[in-house]
Amino acid sequence: MAMVAIEATIVSTAMPQIVTELGGLHLYSWVFSSFLLAQTAMTVVFGKLADLYGRKPIVLIGIGIFLVGSVLAGFAWSMPAMIVFRLIQGVGAGAIQPVTLTIVGDLYPARERGKIQGYLASVWAIAAVIGPMAGGLLIRDLSWAWIFWINIPIGLASAAGFIAFLHEHEKRERPSIDIAGATLFTVSIGALMMGLTDAGSSSNALVALEFALFIVCGVLFVLQERRAADPMISFALWGHRPIAACNVATVLSGMALMGLTSFLPMYVQGVLGRSPVVAGLALTMIMLGWPSGATLAARSFHRLGLRRTLVGGSVFLPLGAVFFATLGPESSPLFAGIGSLVMGFGMGTSSISALILIQEIVQPSERGSATASNLFARNLGSTLGAAMFGAVLNYGLAHSSAIAVTADQLRQILDTAPGHAAGAAGVRLALHQSLHLTFASILVISVLAVVSLMLVPAIKLEPARAASAS
Repeated sequence: MAMVAIEATIVSTAMPQIVTELGGLHLYSWVFSSFLLAQTAMTVVFGKLADLYGRKPIVLIGIGIFLVGSVLAGFAWSMPAMIVFRLIQGVGAGAIQPVTLTIVGDLYPARERGKIQGYLASVWAIAAVIGPMAGGLLIRDLSWAWIFWINIPIGLASAAGFIAFLHEHEKRERPSIDIAGATLFTVSIGALMMGLTDAGSSSNALVALEFALFIVCGVLFVLQERRAADPMISFALWGHRPIAACNVATVLSGMALMGLTSFLPMYVQGVLGRSPVVAGLALTMIMLGWPSGATLAARSFHRLGLRRTLVGGSVFLPLGAVFFATLGPESSPLFAGIGSLVMGFGMGTSSISALILIQEIVQPSERGSATASNLFARNLGSTLGAAMFGAVLNYGLAHSSAIAVTADQLRQILDTAPGHAAGAAGVRLALHQSLHLTFASILVISVLAVVSLMLVPAIKLEPARAASAS
């Protein structure tokens, strides 16, 4: 998990140097988008395969694919090659994330699992802090290729640990694989994410083609799943009320998180006139709140009940969003940091509780698919959030009551040193109004996440459950 988590932050630090050497600046965003696209599309596929073939072979395959992509990315000779190799890394990450969480679900009963899930949440928080620092050190002292090659010893050690210590009962039956369903699902979700990524930045014809491909493959996928003997996605499982409600809330919280991480630094720099370091600190408070919320949820849900912890923790999402919706040009960055802390606490509490609930109410043979559905919802929410809140910001900038702001003016205001932006008051006011609209949208999305979780019925956990793997 650390290997995947740190890759998400360490690459962004090295990208300016990579694009300087490889060229292809117009393809910059696809280095990140290709990874997320492959990871999201393959999460559900590998979750199902883990149910069919066992956790151990699938997680080892995922680690192997991720390491192959890492080695190749270090040797990338052009930006298109880098994008392809990042795509391979994303496929590996699509196996590692859901299957490792499923293994935890197999090994520990619910009362102990929360603590372990809290540890894994801390891995992401630590990676968010260490990643940029490690990336900077590797670039300074070595080649940028080492930000990818650093994964090799970590991945080999992880694989050795799984081989030595994870023992599963061999599956003797020959499972049927819904290859057609897996292919249609992957193409459909890939087309959707490409359409969302390209919206507003590419030609309307290309975006229309991508969304048309998404719809056609989506319809064919539904038809295929209805007649498949063992479908890739069980509509009964995904439509089960507790799972559906948790996953809808996860999509919404993923959208809110993406909106916050994308636009809070812009507000602190562009409107409050503070340095990038201050903007980063205000946002990093999420990473303090998240593991704190996860740890508290893990320690309290067996006393308070899983539903109470889930709904109660989610209330902190809109509470945190209120801080951002009420930000003004004279606000302190500390005010924004408190909002990040509160919102991160809510996300940590609700995400861990939702994952435990989803894993607990399904059979062990469906746990991989159920876990993957939740991770898929989180990744899909991030992509939807980037597209939606980007559109909200662009609308606000174009229709501001102050002045219509161009991309060049926005770039200039963000690049200006703090305290040296005389004459840019109109641009700052327009940016404030636009981001205020974005933050208000985040508040609405956060409230809807709470409403979704209120639809979850009360779940009574079993006192103990025998582990299916040891």
